[in-house]
Amino acid sequence: MRGTIFARFRPVLSIVTASCMMVSGLTLALATWTAPLYAQSIARHNYLYVACPGIRNYLEYGGHGLLVFDIENDHRFVKRIPLAGLDEQGRPINVKGICGSVATGKIYVSTIRSLQCIDVWTERILWEREYDGGCDRMSISPDGKFIYQPSFEGPHWFVLNPINGDVIARLEPNSRAHNTIVGLSGRWAYLAGLGSPLLSISDTSRHVLARQVGPFAANIRPFTVNGRETRCYVCINELLGFEVGDLESGEKLHRIEVQGFEKGPVKRHGCPSHGIGMTPDEREIWVVDAHNRKVHVFDNTVDPPAQVASIDVRDEPGWITFSLDGRWAYPSTGDVIDVATRKVLHQLTDEHGADVMSEKMLQVILEGPKPVEMGDQFGLGRVR
Repeated sequence: MRGTIFARFRPVLSIVTASCMMVSGLTLALATWTAPLYAQSIARHNYLYVACPGIRNYLEYGGHGLLVFDIENDHRFVKRIPLAGLDEQGRPINVKGICGSVATGKIYVSTIRSLQCIDVWTERILWEREYDGGCDRMSISPDGKFIYQPSFEGPHWFVLNPINGDVIARLEPNSRAHNTIVGLSGRWAYLAGLGSPLLSISDTSRHVLARQVGPFAANIRPFTVNGRETRCYVCINELLGFEVGDLESGEKLHRIEVQGFEKGPVKRHGCPSHGIGMTPDEREIWVVDAHNRKVHVFDNTVDPPAQVASIDVRDEPGWITFSLDGRWAYPSTGDVIDVATRKVLHQLTDEHGADVMSEKMLQVILEGPKPVEMGDQFGLGRVR
C-alpha cells in the first residue's frame, strides 16, 4: 500500500525536489553574484585629503580643490573634489586650515574669509559661512560637538556648531588669533596667536579662558600637544628649533636649537621653523627648517629632546603632520617620508603630474563611503 502511494506521488515529489534545487542554486548564484558588490560597498580605503591652494593662494602647487591620494597605493592621485572659497572675481582664496570628524562625517576647510563644510559620503559642499574677522586654522573636538575657529589674526576665537556653523561662544585672548588645537580629551582647547608669547587654554566645558602657558622666548607660531595633554612643543619667531612647555604648571621647560645649520632668509612665514609635529607614539619630534629645506628629527625619549637626524625635502617646508599609524610623515612640500627609514619614498603629484604642496592635510580612513578614522593637521601625540 505504501509503495503504491509513493509511486503515485513520485512525479510530484520529483517536481518539488527539482524546484528546491533550483531555488537553492539560484540563492547560491545570487550570493556569489552579489558578494563582490557587498565587498565593494564596505571596502576599506586609506586616503590623504589635501586642501589647495594650501600655500598662500599659489595655484601652481596643486590648483584649487580637495585632492585625494591613496596612501596604500604609493600615495597616487585618486580624485579632485571641488571646493568653495572664491573671491568676487572667482579666484581661489588662501586655504587656512582643515579638520574632520567621524561623528559628523564631514570635513571642514577654512579660508581667510570663510569656513566650508563638505560631506565625506556625497562629496558635496553643505554650507559655507563667513564670520566677523575672517577665519584661520581651526580644530574640531573628538566627539564632533564643537569647532574652535580663530578669526584671521584678529582678537577673538569663535566656538561653532559643526552641523550648521552657528556661533556657540566667543573668546577674546587678544593675541592675533592663528593656530588652534582641541586636545584628544576634548576637555581643553589650545589657542596660539601671532602676537603673543603665551599659549591660552580654554575650558571647553564652559568655553571660557582658563589659564596660560609661558611666556615663551618670542611669539608662538605652529605648535603641537602630546596625547596626555601635559606638554606642548612650540615654534616661535627667530628660532630654528622649538621650545617645550608644561601644560599643567604653565612653565616653559626647554629651548631646543637645531645644531649644525644656520638661519637664513625664507620665502614665507618670516620665521626659521614654521612647522612641528610628534610621531603618534611620541618617541620623536620633527621640526621644519625652511631656509635649509630640511626636516630635523629629535629623540623625544630623553629630556630634553635630542637631535638625531636631518632630512632633505624638495622645497621650503612650512608645516608637517603624520599618518595615524606613524608610518608616514607629511611635510608641506608634498614629500612623503617613511618614518622608520627617514627616506623620501613618494612625492605628491596631481592628475596632470604637477607637484602638489600644501600645509593643510588630513588622513581619512573609509569603510565603504563612511569615515571610520580621521587624523589631524597638527601632528598630535596619541599616547594616552
